Amino acid sequence: MAGVDRDRLARLLDAETARFVTAHPQAGKAFERARGSQLSGVPMNWMTRWPGSYPVVVAAAAGSRLTDVDGHGYVDFCLGDTGAMAGHCPAPTVAAVTAQAASAITTMLPSADAPAVSELLRDRFGLPLWQFTLTATDANRFVLRLAREITGRPKVLVFDHCYHGTVDETAVTLDDQGGVVARPGSLGPQVDPARTTRVVQFNDLAALEHELAHGDVACVLAEPALTNIGIVLPDEGFHASLRALCDEHGTLLVIDETHTICAGPGGYTAAHGLRPDFLTIGKPIAGGIPIGAYGMTADVAAKVLEHDIPRLTDVNGIGGTLAANPVSFAAARATLAEVLTPAAFDRMISLAERFEAGTAGAFADIGLGWQTVRLGCRVEYMSPVRDTGTAAGTAAGWRAARTGAEASAAFDEQLDAYLHLALLNRGVLMTPFHMMALMSPATTEADVDAHTTALRDALDALAG
Repeated sequence: MAGVDRDRLARLLDAETARFVTAHPQAGKAFERARGSQLSGVPMNWMTRWPGSYPVVVAAAAGSRLTDVDGHGYVDFCLGDTGAMAGHCPAPTVAAVTAQAASAITTMLPSADAPAVSELLRDRFGLPLWQFTLTATDANRFVLRLAREITGRPKVLVFDHCYHGTVDETAVTLDDQGGVVARPGSLGPQVDPARTTRVVQFNDLAALEHELAHGDVACVLAEPALTNIGIVLPDEGFHASLRALCDEHGTLLVIDETHTICAGPGGYTAAHGLRPDFLTIGKPIAGGIPIGAYGMTADVAAKVLEHDIPRLTDVNGIGGTLAANPVSFAAARATLAEVLTPAAFDRMISLAERFEAGTAGAFADIGLGWQTVRLGCRVEYMSPVRDTGTAAGTAAGWRAARTGAEASAAFDEQLDAYLHLALLNRGVLMTPFHMMALMSPATTEADVDAHTTALRDALDALAG
């Protein structure tokens, strides 16, 4: 990053690391104990990527705040990477789960809440028919199977640096020659991903049309905006062209709203009038209780049923014994009806605008050129892309990324690590891997301003 003194940055990162270790002795002890029975000392390996020498260990979470085993409190903008978007332990969800768990936890039969949840999702997202899983990963996985089945086509198309959970077909990228390869870190791909997947850059409609023209793509699986490489927003008219190209080439369109529900009660789909054939979602809709869901149009549903073999539905690759359980449905009904309401979204988006303004102001003052990008109640800040100013009358400067490749190439790992850890040491928890903040119904203006203050303090130290 231009303008950053690397030697100073390294010293500051070392100092923040030492500060973390001194302030978190109980977390350190817990980590050492866990190393005796957990791979890398954590229950899920990606937890090793949290800032600090080891992860914070949570003692309690409520609303927009966490408390750790060392007694420190944090304003939580990570919110379980969207899983706790409703806030931690929202009262209506807790009450519904408590009552349901006392009567039935899992039965492999419908519960009274099941149709209510389907209706809430239908009314929000506009797709009439729904099925349920335990994760958005499974929702995506099952939809890909259905799309291949009903189209008779073998391949899926995704956008470079997309995020759709741990779906094999989506852990892909483009190499320097434009070939489809497994993403770095993808463990043990079942097959060469070029056999299953086509990949294009987000916002590149010419490449999209070229790849769809092969005639072998069952569906495009897309986030409405990329969200796991910083927020990369769609160009004006991108989604209308995406829909038209899918129609032209007989390809189904799947929209994954798991992160982009931040755009509003019906996600980006409702906010911008998208028309997917399938829609998938998970994480936040049950207040943190595991759930996933996928909706479909009536036409798609009819085609699915044409291929269904009722006596073989327990071995068709779609389902799960604990999916569609009554606790998940009770949690989702309460969360959607009473917590993640339209009024709550209005307030959350207003808070995100305040967060965006505070962050952008801090970067402008320090002259780093970082870009602040907002999508509804989600805000990211990230390394910028150098704009060469080639358009007539355009001056050279910085801009936000338009593709996942641009965002990835501009990522500054050392600076990102410093900011994450500096904020953590000042009582502000951001999503790891990228600088993401999410507002919940419990988030306050004071929470937002605490982030701005902590960020300015970290940047002032960097500037010297």
